[in-house]
Amino acid sequence: MYVSDDRGEDASPPAAVGDRPAEMVAIEHEAAERVANALVIALPLAAVVLAAWLAWGGSLHWQDLLVLLITYVFTGMGITVGFHRLFTHRSFETTRTLRIAFALLGSMAVEGPLIEWVSTHRKHHRFSDLPGDPHSPHAERSAGLRGALGGLVHAHFGWMFRGQDIANPRRYAKDLLADGDLRFISRTFPLWVLVGLALPFGLGVALTGSLVGGLTGLLWGGAVRIFLLHHATFSINSLCHFFGRRSFATGDQSRNLAWLAPITFGEAWHNNHHAFPTSARHGLGRRQVDPGAWLIGGLERLRLAWAVVRVRPEHQRAKRVAGAA
Repeated sequence: MYVSDDRGEDASPPAAVGDRPAEMVAIEHEAAERVANALVIALPLAAVVLAAWLAWGGSLHWQDLLVLLITYVFTGMGITVGFHRLFTHRSFETTRTLRIAFALLGSMAVEGPLIEWVSTHRKHHRFSDLPGDPHSPHAERSAGLRGALGGLVHAHFGWMFRGQDIANPRRYAKDLLADGDLRFISRTFPLWVLVGLALPFGLGVALTGSLVGGLTGLLWGGAVRIFLLHHATFSINSLCHFFGRRSFATGDQSRNLAWLAPITFGEAWHNNHHAFPTSARHGLGRRQVDPGAWLIGGLERLRLAWAVVRVRPEHQRAKRVAGAA
């Protein structure tokens, strides 16, 4: 069954004519936010160095890798299926329990509060690769190699340190502000970050029966997982607007990057996504791996997801670039 939306638009609710909220609002505690962002980038990197040193010394065990895999998959699905496809683009509907679960798991990925994340991403689609895009590697960059490298760094994580304001949730996430569950989860974001660190510690203790196992579980399933997931998803903003193939005509530089798709749960079929933003499936080709779509399809078969947005083949053909596979 098709619930089709091929308009190529973002999923943000329309603003009221004559009473349109401002595009941006000031960051309340700008200095504190910059410090927090710096710590979120730097500490996981330091943990990766420590983990590599311990692994070289023979301290890496299968339990650590299992904890890393479990936490990466669950929090990664929280961001990609939850924050992105469910809450930002409303690609499907689900039960209140699963909405809460996706919101919590996405928060544990430590990429910011839900409502702020959704607002920023909807603004990205509204101004994709144009002035106003929060994290384009192209908009307003200088020419040459230095400009290209600067644009990539900005799109990857630099944009988090340059702004004095953020996308206004009253304009870009009014639907989420109307949901009490999501407002609470977004407001208590630091709590869910701590829960996301406590879980790998608990898993490590449960698998090894020791405090040391809990600490190494925290290292691999906490800090290392955050580092890997961050830079995988950050690469969607940077690499997927610079490298790869374009299957569909869009008004931006979004591209499909096949090697990145498996570790981003299908998000790296980014040109497909910008052509059909509300589609629940990003991997539109037969061989385009999309674990996020597999999860949504599984939930649909269990009758835990419905109103799943799919794009009809004729709509795909209408936008396909001549000669593209």
